[in-house]
Formats: sequence, C-alpha cells, structure tokens
Amino acid sequence: MPDPLVLRYLGHVRFEKRLAERTVTLYTLDLDKLQSLAAQAGVTLLEVGPVHMRRWVSQMHAGGRSARGIALILSGWRGFYVWLGREGLVSSNPVQGLRAPKAAKPLPKALGVDEAVQLADFKTADSLHHPGLQARDECLTELLYGCGLRIGELVGLDAVASAQARGWIDLQAAQAHVLGKGSKRRSVPVGSKALQAVQAWMAVRSQWMSALAEPGAALFVSERGSRLSPQHIRQRLRLRSLQAGLSTPVHPHMLRHSFASHVLQSSGDLRAVQELLGHANISTTQVYTRLDFQHLAKIYDAAHPRASVAGRKPKPEPEPGSDTSS
Repeated sequence: MPDPLVLRYLGHVRFEKRLAERTVTLYTLDLDKLQSLAAQAGVTLLEVGPVHMRRWVSQMHAGGRSARGIALILSGWRGFYVWLGREGLVSSNPVQGLRAPKAAKPLPKALGVDEAVQLADFKTADSLHHPGLQARDECLTELLYGCGLRIGELVGLDAVASAQARGWIDLQAAQAHVLGKGSKRRSVPVGSKALQAVQAWMAVRSQWMSALAEPGAALFVSERGSRLSPQHIRQRLRLRSLQAGLSTPVHPHMLRHSFASHVLQSSGDLRAVQELLGHANISTTQVYTRLDFQHLAKIYDAAHPRASVAGRKPKPEPEPGSDTSS
C-alpha cells in the first residue's frame, strides 16, 4: 500500500510539475523501493536519515545495480525529500550530498589492425562515378588513422601554410601541423600511405578550386569550395565503413583510438603515444594500456596450454562503438 505522502508527491509531479507519464512511472517504482527499504529498517519515510541512505546505496551496489541506475534512483529520492522539505515535513534532505558509486570508465573503442587497414584500403562505389570523393574520403581516413588526429584538427587543416592557418600538411617534411585542445599546437609524422593519399586528393582539389571564383583555403572541401563540417566527415566515414563491410559504423574518434592502440601495441612507448596524441597528462593516455593488455590477454588465453587451467575466461576485445573525447 503506497504511503499517503508518496501518493501526494506523485500527484504533485504529475499535475503541478506536469512531468511525462513515463517519468512519473519511474518515480513510482523508485519510491516503492524506498518505502520497502524503510519498512525493512523499521523507520518511516520521515525518519530516514543519511546513514540509511548510505547503507542502501551500498546494498544496491553490492547487488549489482549499475552506477547509472543508482544515480537515477537517488535523483528520484532526492526530489521527493526536497518536496517534503518544502511542505515542512522534514528538516533536512537525507539524500543531499550523497552520490552514486563512480561508474567504471569505459574503454575507448578501437578497430583491429586488419579492420583499420581494410577501411583505409577500401575503394568505394564512388570511385567509378566520382573519383574525387574517393580521393577525398581516402585522404581523410588515412590522416585520422595514420596520424591520430581529432576531427576538429582534421577539419582545421588548410591546403597551404599561412599565418592564419590552424593547421596544414608539410609534404616535404612529411608532417602534419595541427591546433589541438587548449589551442596547443603539435606536429605529428605523416606516413607514406597518408602522404600518397594527400597528394592524390590535392590534385583533385586543385581541379575543383580552379573552377571557383574565390577558392577557399581549407584542405577538405566540398565541390563548392566550402570547408567540410565535422558532421559531413562523420557521415562520409560512416558510409565508407559500411560499404567496406565492417561490422559496425566507424566514427572519426574510433580511428584516433585505433591509431593509439596499434602504435602502443607495437612500440610499448606510452610517452611517445602521449606526444603523438597531444595529451597534456599521461593519465589520459594510460587508458590505452588497458586496451593493449586485453589484446595480449586474448592471445594468451587462446594460445597458452595452461591458460584454461588458471580459470580465467578469455576476455573479448572491445567492440567498436560510440565516440569519446580524449
């Protein structure tokens, strides 16, 4: 039987705050749980204190409830006690200042080496009808994966160096000069495959620009000469990955993660990867050591004759998925 205070509060959020019915349903479930826990502890809802809340959070965490799930429950409870305070029924909010346990930071999603090479080498259907798009898509893919650029750094590249340029490619020195986070400049090496892709795209770009009265400065442009937007690049890369037969759509930051993971797997040099990525703190780069360990652990579990005896189940490599912002 719902507590009369709970019923009053639900009426308040439904009719006065006009919250969505789905939200009211979730609040109802959260408050049912609160009422049940209070009954088990032998206290009324008005007698619940911070010590009870901390104990219940610990119980939910130990029972396998996710950090996000606990945070949502606490949000519902917090709103209930805020309302009780406004009604003059409690002197303090037992949920105030209480936080859910920290969620485990998800691993960045990276492609396997074979998948990354498959994506970079793929010739799209556009190559038959529009070789210019093929050259442009191949170039931006090579720079994202071959240099580990952020999408903002890629978009900011100009065709030639200038005082106003945020970034540019030095073909002779085989370097990309970019403006990264915090307006920090850095230079990264450009591999032979990426250099070839840049040169092929520059030839196409020159043809496109020659037909325009006022050609733009951007390296990656549309046929109208305007600088490509991040959204446009995401769409082109997604289309390319699907056409290439990859199991999941690829986004630009996934190629940055792949770059970092593959360089670290081959070199083991964390400081070098930090410099290449432009991370201010090495702690940001250290997440890639977890990817590297998972790769090594998978090889060990599959190959070592004593691996299964140790009782450790093989851990799958992370599946490609959404963007991060490192």
